Amino acid sequence: MSEMTAKARADVFTGYHPIVNLVYFSLVIGYSMFFTHPVCLCISLLCALSSSLYINGRKAARFTLVYMLPMMIFTALLNPIFNHQGMTVITYLPGGNPLTLESILYGLAAAATLVAVISWFSCFNAVVTSDKLVYLFGRLVPALSLILAMSLRLAPRYSERLEIIANARKHALGSEEDGRFLKKIKRAVKTRSVMITWALENAIETADSMKARGYGLSGRTAFSIYRFDNRDKKALLYIVVCAAYIAAGALSGAYRFRYFPSIKGEWGGLFTVSVFVAYLALCGFLLIINVMDDILWKSIESKI
Repeated sequence: MSEMTAKARADVFTGYHPIVNLVYFSLVIGYSMFFTHPVCLCISLLCALSSSLYINGRKAARFTLVYMLPMMIFTALLNPIFNHQGMTVITYLPGGNPLTLESILYGLAAAATLVAVISWFSCFNAVVTSDKLVYLFGRLVPALSLILAMSLRLAPRYSERLEIIANARKHALGSEEDGRFLKKIKRAVKTRSVMITWALENAIETADSMKARGYGLSGRTAFSIYRFDNRDKKALLYIVVCAAYIAAGALSGAYRFRYFPSIKGEWGGLFTVSVFVAYLALCGFLLIINVMDDILWKSIESKI
């Protein structure tokens, strides 16, 4: 299997209809921010990190180790310093304020929520492309959909172009590592100057292209390659059923949990367990379909 084929098959969920993608990520991100039960936080965090690693590969692993893990530790440590609520006093800080178990656990919960949401958004950014955003919101709010599509494309496209310009200058004029400090700054400024010039020219070309294609004219239609087939119907039904069961569990108090003034959670027996299983089934849906597709693909490959 060629590298291009492997890359194209890296994520099956990307091939689903944009409505399925949007509904799924809206639910998992919303539930991740809303539910503070430790079991829900662990499920969301593990599924979000695993999905991000599956979709983004080494880039996600490096981002997790370099940024997410230190941010999680910093957030977890920062809360007990400023939040002194709780009945279980562990010790007293130098300033005389108490260090409580509840504040530590709440800091961990806040850190897990933050990392999970950021990881889900990284998956969202990889799956829901600018074309899908235009398809979803183009008719409802065309100006907003265009702004979102261009904004999401702006950073990766410009960073890629900046790398191309820097490599071209490096091979033509030598590495920017050579020379004195002021010379390095001068070369960096010239590189950014070329980048800004290209960005301005690209903006003019984009505006001319949009005008030539009749953007903004009444009656203009947009081409779409997305079709809502049986696979999308089954996936959307699966997501909606899981989400509805989770919402029913939340309304019945299955996720009720408090950190202050003392740690206390509700336990509803098998029903609570079933709601947690449904939450795991929802958050792990992206991984489930990808793993199943990988197993099927390897099975087909072995028979060839």
